[in-house]
Amino acid sequence: MRRPAPGAPDTPVLIIGGGIAGLSLAAELAGRTGVVLLEAEEVLGYHTSSRSARQLIPSYGPPPVQALTIRTLALIRELEANLPQPILSPRGFLLVGDEEDVRDQASGHMHPITMAEAEGLAPELEAGSFEAAGLDTTSVSCDTGLLMDWHRRRIESRGGRILTNRRVDAAERTDAGNWLVSAAGEQFVASTVVNAGGAWADAVATLFGVRPRRLQPYRRTAAIVEAANPPAPDGPMVASALDTFYYRPDAEGVLISPSEAVPSGAEDARHRPEDIDALKALVNSVTSMGLGKVHRAWTGLRTEAPDGLPVVGFDDAVPGFFWLAGQGGYGFQTSSGIAELAAAQLHGERPPVDVAEALSPARGGL
Repeated sequence: MRRPAPGAPDTPVLIIGGGIAGLSLAAELAGRTGVVLLEAEEVLGYHTSSRSARQLIPSYGPPPVQALTIRTLALIRELEANLPQPILSPRGFLLVGDEEDVRDQASGHMHPITMAEAEGLAPELEAGSFEAAGLDTTSVSCDTGLLMDWHRRRIESRGGRILTNRRVDAAERTDAGNWLVSAAGEQFVASTVVNAGGAWADAVATLFGVRPRRLQPYRRTAAIVEAANPPAPDGPMVASALDTFYYRPDAEGVLISPSEAVPSGAEDARHRPEDIDALKALVNSVTSMGLGKVHRAWTGLRTEAPDGLPVVGFDDAVPGFFWLAGQGGYGFQTSSGIAELAAAQLHGERPPVDVAEALSPARGGL
């Protein structure tokens, strides 16, 4: 039975999930409409956003993702003008492999270069290990902590609320058609709920009586390791066209990842030491870096829809329920563009980059 409406909604927009997606949208909405963000964990961005590779690559992903990445870079550069330090810094993206694989993976802002040019940019690459390379010079490194902190400060300065340790445990519709949402013993009445639940997005949808969208979390491991012959501090991020590894310079050594995509449940993912050992052996076989001691390692979850595109928009069957999920490995690089898109949809406007149809929760295959 529905409960009587306790009056007008005290929360026009309630966002569930405090990763970069939910935080970016809350920052976009704050000051224009009332917004409350609920995060189940004690800190924001705990599961995936804090475990990012911190690289934004315009040539990475399908066309709608690339368009949102370019828009995100433009929006972040606008806000940097008012910050004492930059969020973005140049770092090229170098793709290596055989000719066919590099050609198949290269797109957008990436252009082919010779292996001599590739080895000039990344002299740690062992000669003869690869036969082709592509370079994206528009790729940048991102200070993800600074970006998330900027969003947090913008939300709070404009009257929005961020509440941590608030795992949503119940939801129902009131007689007035609003959502009555319970989280950690506190209740919220909202006209619109945004599902930015990351790996838990389908579980959140089920809680609200909404059909899940077949979102699957995948493991992605990374580590910071010592190197006897580290790459130059301003060297590019280097990735295999077969998605078997990537690495880039880091202040503590070298950041490496096996680029794995192993299905997982929604959980606090942990790295497996044997994966790091195998990765070090692989990277050492194609470079002269001499990777050794592991400083720290972690595993995050990249949650994807079956077609690999994010899921953004109002649910087609349940009023007042908005999807902001399935960003996969494109979370930070599309964050501001997707927030702008979602805010426009919530306000019935047309966004500067309109890829709403491609990302619609009602599209085929979901």
